[in-house]
Amino acid sequence: MDLIAAVPVLIAAVISITATAGLANRRWPVLQVLDQPNARSLHARPVPRSGGLAVLTGWLVALLLISVLVGLRPELAWLALAVMLVAAVSYWDDRHDLSTRTRLLVHLLAAGLLWLGGLRWDLLGLPGPLVPLPQWLALALTLLYLTWMINLYNFMDGMDGLAGTMSAVGFGALAWLGLAGGDLLYATTCAAVAAAAAGFLTGNLPPARIFLGDVGSSSLGLLAGGLTLWGASAELFPLWVGWLVFSPFIVDATWTLLRRAFRRERFWEAHRSHHYQRLVLAGWGHRRTLGWAAVLITAVAASALAAVDMTTAEQWQLIGAWGLVYLLIHLRVGLAERLQRG
Repeated sequence: MDLIAAVPVLIAAVISITATAGLANRRWPVLQVLDQPNARSLHARPVPRSGGLAVLTGWLVALLLISVLVGLRPELAWLALAVMLVAAVSYWDDRHDLSTRTRLLVHLLAAGLLWLGGLRWDLLGLPGPLVPLPQWLALALTLLYLTWMINLYNFMDGMDGLAGTMSAVGFGALAWLGLAGGDLLYATTCAAVAAAAAGFLTGNLPPARIFLGDVGSSSLGLLAGGLTLWGASAELFPLWVGWLVFSPFIVDATWTLLRRAFRRERFWEAHRSHHYQRLVLAGWGHRRTLGWAAVLITAVAASALAAVDMTTAEQWQLIGAWGLVYLLIHLRVGLAERLQRG
């Protein structure tokens, strides 16, 4: 990465670290929102959940510098606008509890803004020939994908350090792919998110002193969806590679949703059914669960970086291999629960 372009990335990390410390130590009471423990929580004491403000402040300041030092494209402006919309409404939700319908409408509106900005799922996106999608289907898939990414990131942000680790490694991998493809603006934008997320981890590793809150998790979910679409539309990588990068979250959240829906449970309500939650409750604890999650996240990211240079047959083999790994993880979680019950 160009040394000048690295400046915004460094600043994103510094601002995030500083703001995380201030919010964790409750230096700015007007911004504080406390996460009270409940039957579905994995923590036992009230913890500030405004850490997403630190991540977003670091990234947005970096974005201003990036636009000056590297340049500005419409995609970046639309992405920033959509993220600020989701962040503002999510922060309000952290403080006042909005209805599910209101949140969903805002998420769809943010997804629509990215569509207007050219960030679209308009190709099939699987290994092999790229197949253009009809306009109506592309719009529907784009809205569905972005809305699901916003929400699944929120669902997966339930354990100390997990969302921060996924973001630091995941967006770091996207930055690497952007740099390899010669797109400095894209690479720097992704690297700034990764740096801000890494800065937040200084207060979020177990035992966490601060949580992301909806303002952080929802915004990072939109960034994950938007930046994978941007990378695919810029032909830096096929869309499925972006899915692979974030598959530790996508697979767990999607599998859990389908499982709960099949059981006719209220899948839209908070719960403790995700794999990471089940492992913590089975006696693994936050540190052990996060350690193995970090191994998985890093391995997936490394394979995604290698995937862009593979043949189509090798790419399908890679997808199949990871499918098997995720099946084994599911079985291992069930075994951990049975061992815990004796």
